[in-house]
Amino acid sequence: MAQQPSPVRVLIAVGAVVTGVLAGGGTSQAAPQGPCDIYAAGGTPCVAAHSTTRALYGSYNGPLYQVRRSSDGATRDIGPLSAGGVADAAAQDSFCAGTTCLITTIHDQSGRNNRLTQAPPGAFRGPAAGGYDNLAVATAAPITVGGHKAYGVYVAPGTGYRNNNTNGVAGGDQPEGMYAIFDGTHYNGGCCFDYGNAERNSRDNGNGTMEALYFGNNTVWGRGTGNGPWIMADLENGLFSGVNRGYNANDPTIGHRFLTAVLKGESNHWSLRGGDARSGGLSTFYNGPRPNAPGYHPMRKEGAIILGTGGDNSIGARGTFYEGVMTSGYPSDATENAVQANITAAGYGLAAVGGPAPGSTVSLRATTACCTDRYVHHTGTTVDTAVVTGSSAAAEKGNASWTARTGLADASCLSFESVNTPGQYLRHQAYQLRLGGNDGSALFAQDATFCPEPGRNGQGISLRSGNYPDRYVRHFDNLVYIANSSGSNAFDNPNAYADDVSWVVSAPWAS
Repeated sequence: MAQQPSPVRVLIAVGAVVTGVLAGGGTSQAAPQGPCDIYAAGGTPCVAAHSTTRALYGSYNGPLYQVRRSSDGATRDIGPLSAGGVADAAAQDSFCAGTTCLITTIHDQSGRNNRLTQAPPGAFRGPAAGGYDNLAVATAAPITVGGHKAYGVYVAPGTGYRNNNTNGVAGGDQPEGMYAIFDGTHYNGGCCFDYGNAERNSRDNGNGTMEALYFGNNTVWGRGTGNGPWIMADLENGLFSGVNRGYNANDPTIGHRFLTAVLKGESNHWSLRGGDARSGGLSTFYNGPRPNAPGYHPMRKEGAIILGTGGDNSIGARGTFYEGVMTSGYPSDATENAVQANITAAGYGLAAVGGPAPGSTVSLRATTACCTDRYVHHTGTTVDTAVVTGSSAAAEKGNASWTARTGLADASCLSFESVNTPGQYLRHQAYQLRLGGNDGSALFAQDATFCPEPGRNGQGISLRSGNYPDRYVRHFDNLVYIANSSGSNAFDNPNAYADDVSWVVSAPWAS
């Protein structure tokens, strides 16, 4: 175990950092100190620092992440607006205008080059070419930080990032700490939405070869109270929320929209903490000895870093990541509390995209030059676009009117219920939009959930599929699909793509 400074020195150093943070003049300004400055003051410096939303050191002015656009394969690094500040989302928007961008690299701000890139094949092969995991769509998780627009990393099943050749990350039974900010409303029971320490060969190498934060409601290896989701520790062959396998009563269901998750471990001792990344402090859910099962004391950590997958490249999970770090040494609670204060001061918030409010009734008008008199409409179960005017029949007006509902699969997104046939929703099947009755299944909820973003052509909104985040609602030959601009289907044609996926939210033809 690395030698720790005395508690008195830690408290003085951390107190000075917190004072600097709170003196920054509000959430609209970059904090003079970042989380990694606080960890360093506590004697447990960052060995990896990843974020697509902001700098994690007060002086950091390098690249945060890299995007690649599908139109020509060009790449661009996205940095902060200023040293220690929020990501320059406008630079991404300009570079990616009219096309789809993917996040190819999440840079390491610690200086150790522990960056995250497309996860390679492992025990489970990824779905992309050559068995590599998918990359996240760069626009799929828009938010704000300190009032400035930023983007998170939206992990759909099949998406994953990894670094199997790291520098300075804890190995064996060495002490370490980590935190991450997740979207507490975006999760599933698949294995495994993780961030942290994993095997260097992307395979299950046995108990104790991992130490990573897990978030979701998987119950196969462990669970907390309620129905989940829970913060747990993925220590390989077990998701742990306490000393025992299975149920642990002190690990609560926790689902803050912006969630701080904290894990730390040292020889035969570990701790799990969490809280709201927008306000308040951290709660401790577990603090005690390693699990009472073979293989977890001493630990056999291997020091790779993963995001969005299990240690063996299990790719069934979903979640959203905004920022996270890993440290050398076991951080004190005081240090972590100061980091939490820095996080809440950063001002995480939801992006305003001009989408309809849940409960409102709207019509959705096309913006492509050919078709500005056409609206999303249904004829029976077929979803199309149709010309609707004041003289149209009442049934046609109703078929072109929709009640916006809170997303069936994601409360931050929307579902659209037909005005004429209540209980029937827009959903996609084989990429084509249809009208269907809500059968209560998870698949229907996912297929019927669409996330509003600013219109890709600068008008209205674009509606991203909740479970195919590289696809947006598009009209093509008067039918409606979820489409991207680089697929093999006719409706994935890049011509006029930005116009075809942009919709003006207008007053309903019927209510």
